[in-house]
Amino acid sequence: MPSPPPPSGPRFPCGRSRREFVWEMGVGFAGVALTSLLAREGFFATPAAAASAPAPSTTPLNPLAPRPRHFPSPVRSVIFLTMNGGPSQVDTFDYKPALAKYAGQSFPADKKFINSGGRKIGYLTPAFRPFQPGGKSGLLISDYFPHVRRHADKLAVIRSCHTDSHAHGSALVAMNTGKTFIGRPSLGSWAVYGLGTENQNLPGYVVILDRRGGPISGQPNWSSGFMSGAYQGTLFRPVGDPILDLRGPAHVDRQAQRAQLDLLAQLNDDHRRTRPGGHDLSARIASYELAYRMQSATPEAVDLASESTATLEAYGVGRAPTDEFGRNCLVARRLVERGVRFVQLYSGGGHLEETWDAHAGIESNHGQHAAEVDQPIAALLADLEQRGLLESTLVLWGGEFGRMPFSEGRGEPGRNHNPYGYSMWLAGGGVRGGMAYGETDELGFQAVTDKVHLHDLHATLLHLCGFNHELLTYFHQGRDERLTDVFGKVIHDLLA
Repeated sequence: MPSPPPPSGPRFPCGRSRREFVWEMGVGFAGVALTSLLAREGFFATPAAAASAPAPSTTPLNPLAPRPRHFPSPVRSVIFLTMNGGPSQVDTFDYKPALAKYAGQSFPADKKFINSGGRKIGYLTPAFRPFQPGGKSGLLISDYFPHVRRHADKLAVIRSCHTDSHAHGSALVAMNTGKTFIGRPSLGSWAVYGLGTENQNLPGYVVILDRRGGPISGQPNWSSGFMSGAYQGTLFRPVGDPILDLRGPAHVDRQAQRAQLDLLAQLNDDHRRTRPGGHDLSARIASYELAYRMQSATPEAVDLASESTATLEAYGVGRAPTDEFGRNCLVARRLVERGVRFVQLYSGGGHLEETWDAHAGIESNHGQHAAEVDQPIAALLADLEQRGLLESTLVLWGGEFGRMPFSEGRGEPGRNHNPYGYSMWLAGGGVRGGMAYGETDELGFQAVTDKVHLHDLHATLLHLCGFNHELLTYFHQGRDERLTDVFGKVIHDLLA
């Protein structure tokens, strides 16, 4: 095919015709106007935060400094009790008598749109332990949680949760970050980004894993994603020293270490002054200072020696099977008492039966894991209340999804993953206690009334912390990103 003829008319030294030159000049002026308008709207700002205006470039920025909220809230801290692996809602907080009525029958054909992951779709199976009413509210809670049941009047149980994945890795990442793919900031990171932290000697966001291991999707669950690394979770080990290398080399005393950090801070600050907007460098400077202060503050914060014998016994510290999770819950209370914003505790580590992933058997699996956490969780709620901290501490319990109302085969007592309907609960700061919100169908398979997507849960958590989830944003790659993306509604019925 022959080439088109060259454009007619005189050409300029730049190789363009007069018409092309005028057209491109006009577009250029439009671009200048557009740039001015976008700049006026804050489009090119690095952070689009809930914080006040950034400090001048000559002043080091502290990314963990306390920040104002959108509206008043009593909540100062959040504790997320994460049941890694997916506890069964129909065996814990969502009583379904129909399962006993239809026990042994096949799962209804009209509901078999499920993704079973290649596992068997077995027969309807009733709860493995009975449910009993708790407190004045009469909230029905299974015998897997007899200690927690005593605090039924503090709990707001959401029985209509649903999520976007039936796989552990992606579902847990979604629970923590709002999306099934990795690379986004976690819930704790958003909390610290929005609120800062009150104690500048401890991390704003602490994660304590199960000694059996972490979640299979790993570090993305407490990552700060595209935010500054200052907002990511700091891992505390469940046994031994909470943080590796917390103590410096024996030949470097505190005075020498302080002198080294002062010199490093001066060099970094000289570098930053010539580069306005260097928020990442400011975050790194702050992280060095935090690490230095943590050497003194962290050992005291996690030292349980000052706790009374009665308190240790209440949490189940010092005896099986509650010792580890009891210690972690007690450390969580001590951390929020000292102003840490967000603490996440994991129950279950690794995979399958070492987590709440009860494919082999509900009774063997949940019997073990519930026995590890029931008494410590109840003690945490009682301890927070007794110390006047429950109103300022929001407690969240749950896993990445629930489990199916049927077994994986006849005579096989395990249950498969269920992202279509499951239970979580809230307690503490600003939450109505002694209530259940939403419903699954009569078999406990899928949410049908007042459905709560994880975006709705996140929107509600941020609201309880004093934020409009649509306004708590972070500017990234040309877009104001937020935890709930373009979704999410606040569940006002859960608010006190």
